Amino acid sequence: MISPATTQAVICGAGIAGVSTAYFLTAAGVDDVVLCDPLPPLTLTSDKSTECYRNWWPDPQMVSFMDRSIDLLDLLAEESNDAFHLNRRGYLYVSADAGGVPDGAESLTQAEVAEQYPYLTDAAASAVRVQRAGWFSAQQLGAWMLDRARERGATLIRGRVTGIDQQAHRVAGVRLDDGANIATDTFINAAGPMLGEVGTLAGADLPVHNEVHLKVAFRDTLGAVPRDAPMLIWSDTQRLDLSDAERALCVQDGRTDLLGELPAGCHCRPEGGLDSEWVLGLWEYHRDVREPMWPLPADPMYAQTVLRGLATMVPAMAGYIADPPESVVDGGYYNKTVDNLPLIGRSGIDGAFVCGALSGYGVMAACAAGELAALHVTGASLPDYADAFDPARFDDPAYAKQAAAAPDTGQI
Repeated sequence: MISPATTQAVICGAGIAGVSTAYFLTAAGVDDVVLCDPLPPLTLTSDKSTECYRNWWPDPQMVSFMDRSIDLLDLLAEESNDAFHLNRRGYLYVSADAGGVPDGAESLTQAEVAEQYPYLTDAAASAVRVQRAGWFSAQQLGAWMLDRARERGATLIRGRVTGIDQQAHRVAGVRLDDGANIATDTFINAAGPMLGEVGTLAGADLPVHNEVHLKVAFRDTLGAVPRDAPMLIWSDTQRLDLSDAERALCVQDGRTDLLGELPAGCHCRPEGGLDSEWVLGLWEYHRDVREPMWPLPADPMYAQTVLRGLATMVPAMAGYIADPPESVVDGGYYNKTVDNLPLIGRSGIDGAFVCGALSGYGVMAACAAGELAALHVTGASLPDYADAFDPARFDDPAYAKQAAAAPDTGQI
């Protein structure tokens, strides 16, 4: 498609954050919007997650933010006739410690866990059930929002943003890798893993980094995970049950990272309908922080390691250790700040904004993030949680120092 000569706003990135921003901008009357991405929409990272959502967070601002995002998901599901298959299957955090899961939501005793979830390990001593949670198709949600945005006047073009023109320290235009120039006074950085790189074009030094995250989809021919199961999360750290020979092989292959205590958070959920055999499994058992590259760095042990980790929670999974199932591993990057909160608001020169650093919660946060970015662009009233995600928070040296010193515990 030929790039337009001028537009009201240019959004860099057609992932779920950029598409959502375009949707809410056009809904607010900013109908002349251009989305730029060198790849097809929603294909870099947005389709690489477990596509889940929850309103259970330790940070009260995140609770409000996610509640708003889930409210919007509910509204869009109704408006679209549930085009993106939103469900409310919930999350279940499980622990072998009677006090191993945080208070809150709906706490279950060992007896209740055994009665209601008989496929879980007998060692499950406690659990917390989060009711306002579930999953949906991020690809279908993004496609539906993109269609609506285009109906209202948005344009999607294939191209990489290479520069931002400015006049008097204000956005004046955007340059693309094909030599095109688009005159505009508004630029929104929604570039996902490339957020930091694109931010420099707008004069912003964004405090972000990228972590590799992988996901395995496997065919659960043993029926270890019932098709009506919620999202299942093992809340305890664990050590893999390896034989002496397997431990020796790990040492030989340079995989000593698998021999010690591995972090909590191994989780899975059913994928597809009731007649599907597929299950998604994830476990970030080592933190791989790096500049984004594609293809992603391979981890040939990932599928087997996740299956072994899941077997601690779902014993029937142990049947796959000697006879691995058909599986597919893919993944993307978590783009994160040091405080693991989003960056949404003004960023860099006048007329430049950012909507990103959505870490591992980008899909569930996308609606509220896109709406908040649109509110910033249009100058509308902002919700109470806006300040917590404003990039300007890092202008406060005390805040930046405190955030950098806080222990990095992964997902919040």
